[in-house]
Amino acid sequence: MISCVLLTAGESQRFGSPKALANIGTANIIEFLQQKLIQSAVDEIIIVTGAHETLIKPYVFNHSKVRLVHNKDYKLGQTFSFQMGLSIINNNSLGFMLLPIDCPFILIKTINTIITYFEQRNPTFLIPTYQGKRGHPPIFHKNFKKNILNLPKNKGLNNLIAQHQAQTFEMEDPGIIQTFNTKKELDNLLKIYKNNS
Repeated sequence: MISCVLLTAGESQRFGSPKALANIGTANIIEFLQQKLIQSAVDEIIIVTGAHETLIKPYVFNHSKVRLVHNKDYKLGQTFSFQMGLSIINNNSLGFMLLPIDCPFILIKTINTIITYFEQRNPTFLIPTYQGKRGHPPIFHKNFKKNILNLPKNKGLNNLIAQHQAQTFEMEDPGIIQTFNTKKELDNLLKIYKNNS
């Protein structure tokens, strides 16, 4: 069993409105990503809400794969939101992915390939790369859960990752590194995405 923690808890200050609700054509981003994850080999999707919970919650799918947790202390940052997601993860989960809401263009086949590679190699954690650049979603072994839950709230996840030997996996999907913080950045990514579709 593989879980995915989908982070939507941030304030999206630079974007000016919730990133999760940004329209990208046929759907908003949170709908778009849920559709992808449901179609993928992911068995459990944990959505972590925070600053804009009341706006985002109506777009969370009523689906057997989807679970929801609210981080009222979202100002503590992304690491704490990830820890909130991990706190309700299924005990049978072999591994768990971390996917921020601002990484919507990853392909379903990429998610499936990462999962297959992880299940075959059984690493402590696996980070996909594109042209040598690390991207999302990293996937962590269940045995690493306590390490993450015990991480101080003021420490980023990268601090913990840096202390261990990361296994990387080169992908042919630029979507793993295509993230955005502003509306202009999203518009630029949408142009690339539509041209490649």
